[in-house]
Amino acid sequence: MTTTITISSDSPLVIRHSEGHPNGFINGQSSDHTNGYSPENSREYTNGILTNGHHSKFSAAPDVNDAPDRVKFAYWVPNVSGGLNSWNYKSNVRYAQIAEEVGFEYALTQIRFMAGYGAENQHESVSFSQALLHSTKKLNVIAALLPGPWNPAIAAKQIASIDQYTDGRISVNIVSGWFKAEFTSIGQWWLEHAERYRRSKEFIECLKGIWTSPKFSYRGDFYQFHDYPLSPKPLKLPGRPHPLIFQGGNSIDARDNGAQVSDYYFMNGNTLEGFQEQIADVKERARKFGREDQIHFAVNGFAIVRDTEWEAIQLLSEIQGKADKDAVAAFSDAVKQAGSSTSNKKGMWADSKFEDLVQYNDGFKTKLIGTAEQVADRILLLKSLGIDIVLLAFLHYDDDIQDFGEKVLPLVRKLEKEGRGKDADDEIRRTGDVYRAKPPAREA
Repeated sequence: MTTTITISSDSPLVIRHSEGHPNGFINGQSSDHTNGYSPENSREYTNGILTNGHHSKFSAAPDVNDAPDRVKFAYWVPNVSGGLNSWNYKSNVRYAQIAEEVGFEYALTQIRFMAGYGAENQHESVSFSQALLHSTKKLNVIAALLPGPWNPAIAAKQIASIDQYTDGRISVNIVSGWFKAEFTSIGQWWLEHAERYRRSKEFIECLKGIWTSPKFSYRGDFYQFHDYPLSPKPLKLPGRPHPLIFQGGNSIDARDNGAQVSDYYFMNGNTLEGFQEQIADVKERARKFGREDQIHFAVNGFAIVRDTEWEAIQLLSEIQGKADKDAVAAFSDAVKQAGSSTSNKKGMWADSKFEDLVQYNDGFKTKLIGTAEQVADRILLLKSLGIDIVLLAFLHYDDDIQDFGEKVLPLVRKLEKEGRGKDADDEIRRTGDVYRAKPPAREA
């Protein structure tokens, strides 16, 4: 779900906003390399691809992901234009290979059929996921699917085939949509909020049934099947009867879907209390269906890791201070109007302030901003709350993904081995929910 916001072109740091875009607040004059930044200056590449493949000199330790109860890391795939990071195929192969080398286990591709605010170009999610899987060996790629444009039979067959020839490395993220023009421009009916989530629930039920039943029959309000025999089916792996199904949202409808049918529930950035409330609520809803042990949680965050907390806070302040106020306000009005149609009048951005909306999905709220030690502490806090996957975006993918993998991820693993991340009260006492440094004042 991408909406991009641009500020004045004469600024040295041109900021955009993109909900569903990995670094939507940053952009220069080119969608590939901007402000003189060129990753080829600092890495070994041939034709834009990492030349040392899967034997990189910055490879993480072999056992970095050996613990079964570890917190896992994912990154947003910039397959949509806008931002400092290139959205083209070669650059994305490079990002995926770097991420895999340093210990990231998941990547999330976005789906857009149309978008504004600088995101005019969008690679399709499933085919792009397949391309990244072809260029990696361990990475699991989560492909976003939008019910309506996709029929569950087509999606089930696409994903099953990819799952077969990638050894089970494909997952899906079911998005219900909020951008009306995206549906109507391609001839799809626009459903109101509750109906979109009802359709998504049926879509997920159909995916599961098609993937696991010898012959699948289903009679719903949106989809009907009669003895459909998908073959080949996805691989059955230990603890995974079918490709993982992710889904997000903040409304009651979204929480109900997560509780009833999804494997992972994605959350926007939030306050400590917000995370606790949301996780407890979804778990309680899942308990009514006997699924409290089957639902897992993932959270979105934007990581700024610097040598000092002050440097990280200064960069955050610069990013927020240079945002296009009119554009952010327009985006805020649009998404909050969409949220007002929910039964509890609380959409995904209901509590988001201006500073939060500069970055997609409230990534700053997660507070992964500071030194490597501070960010690692914060991640252990998230884990202690019950979060299983941290989905990240970065300012410069070529450098920041590697830096995170070399500086933060090993610290997280070290602390996990020491027993950290299991006691929420202990982690809250250690880290709290506020920054220690005071952000520099911004001009009005």
